[in-house]
Amino acid sequence: MTKRLSNLDRTLKLVHALTQSIEGLTLDEMAALLEVNRRTVERMRNVILLHFDLEETIDGRIKRFRIKDSPGRAYARPSSSEVAALQSVVDAGRREGTVNSEALEKLLSKIKIAFDSAERRRLDNDLDLLTRLQRSRVAAGPAVIASPEDLTTIQSAILASHCVDFDYQPDWADEPSWRRVVPYGLIHGPITYLVGKMPDRDDLPFTFRLDRMTNVRDSGIVGCPPEDWDLDAWMARSFGIWHEAGHEIVLRVLAPAVDRARAWRFHPHQQFEEDGNELLVRFQSGGLFELANHLFGWAGELVIEGPDALKDIMEKRIAAAQTMLRPDLS
Repeated sequence: MTKRLSNLDRTLKLVHALTQSIEGLTLDEMAALLEVNRRTVERMRNVILLHFDLEETIDGRIKRFRIKDSPGRAYARPSSSEVAALQSVVDAGRREGTVNSEALEKLLSKIKIAFDSAERRRLDNDLDLLTRLQRSRVAAGPAVIASPEDLTTIQSAILASHCVDFDYQPDWADEPSWRRVVPYGLIHGPITYLVGKMPDRDDLPFTFRLDRMTNVRDSGIVGCPPEDWDLDAWMARSFGIWHEAGHEIVLRVLAPAVDRARAWRFHPHQQFEEDGNELLVRFQSGGLFELANHLFGWAGELVIEGPDALKDIMEKRIAAAQTMLRPDLS
């Protein structure tokens, strides 16, 4: 056995012994077990301490060590930073009012309950500092409230391969009307959308805002997307949430902004092409209105090469933006 494998073998043997011991082992007992000197055992103990919950107890003047839980639990137990990351997402979702924040909050509570009292005290100390000094940025946007119960109903229908029934009222409608759709997926964000398709129709999937749904229920009627349905591919067909015919988008990034553009995601399937000291960004997408709004942040750094439809929309958006600066003539 090579020296490296021999060291690994001794470390694993020590992990097993520390797990099996009820009272714990002293450093001298560890050294005797492995037939090594005390200094070697101290180094091994320090390595084990990085990966396992190594409990230290004092028996008179003697220190004893043992691994409290099974070795597998050390790798299944979340760290403070992992719990803090989930906590920041839950807090941001609560501030935004996102529909799945309640489910994430329940998950966080279950994770915390799984810790024993000593672990929970140690976690709380770390978590208090990490959560006070970490935030998920809540961007400006629509403040809508959707029902977590409606989300659960839709998720249950998806699992049962059933259509979803609901009453839906778009912003242009005076009153809601009944819908039955095959659920093709859910898109979460500041606004949660159901992607659905009318059964027995050749229409493309459409999006429905959860906050505009009422009387959401499982229809009991079988309905599910085809096996080859790809929600990610469908989402990539549009820049934003609204879907329309795809366009070949070509954007020319001017030289001073090339580095910024290379680190920017305009679209999941974007392609870069160097053109002298400038950069061409190409991708295929619909959602030109939302794309034009996004490109306002690139004013002075980017030129729209095509398509003409995007140029037309941008001209209209610029004209509309000018009205925000119109002087008060009253």
